[in-house]
Amino acid sequence: MRHPFRVGAAVVVLTAALAACGSSAEGRGGADGAGPAAARAPIAAPSAGPGTTAADGPPAPRTSEPPKLPSDELTPATGSFSRKQKEYLVDRVPRGMDPAAVLQTGQETCDRLRFLVKADRDVAVGAIVTGEIADAKPAVEHLCTQHRNLLREADRGYPDGTYRNDQIRPGRYRDVSPTGSCTWQITGADGRTLDSGSAAGKRTSITVPRQARVFTSTGCYAWLPEGDLG
Repeated sequence: MRHPFRVGAAVVVLTAALAACGSSAEGRGGADGAGPAAARAPIAAPSAGPGTTAADGPPAPRTSEPPKLPSDELTPATGSFSRKQKEYLVDRVPRGMDPAAVLQTGQETCDRLRFLVKADRDVAVGAIVTGEIADAKPAVEHLCTQHRNLLREADRGYPDGTYRNDQIRPGRYRDVSPTGSCTWQITGADGRTLDSGSAAGKRTSITVPRQARVFTSTGCYAWLPEGDLG
């Protein structure tokens, strides 16, 4: 088990790293980075459910995703994209958007990972597990492949939540940035509690046994595997 660290320090490091990344991305141009980051895609409006009557009004229109630029049109205003950059952009650039702006979001993701790994590797993996660093997988697979080991570890981790049956992977786990209210509970098929506890803001390790059927974590941020879980 690693030495515990103060949660406050991790949060400060994370905040400072994300702020630093935002500053470092400014002023880039061409294939190495572009202007403003890509705008978020609109969220589709919910449609009326089964059994809706005329009095309820017509179903809300659904918003479809805009068509993507074909690969042969993925070119920056100046310069050119590398093979890896172009692979990252395939099926990711809405028509009418500058491909270099989309590329910049991937480069910023790599910047965030680089800063976090230097500060605390577990925090970097935890940020992938929780989705705090969005779209980490495509960015790492094409733009910063040196971080692929972070993806492999994150794939076996748990963010806070409740997991049942096939969602549970037995093994030893350590928490990341637990809050003062970090608690967990593991129960078996008969509902009997197999393990439970509180980290009280201190990092700890737990064992999820093979007979576990429900695993619930609250306020612990994320759990990362210790060793090879198979």
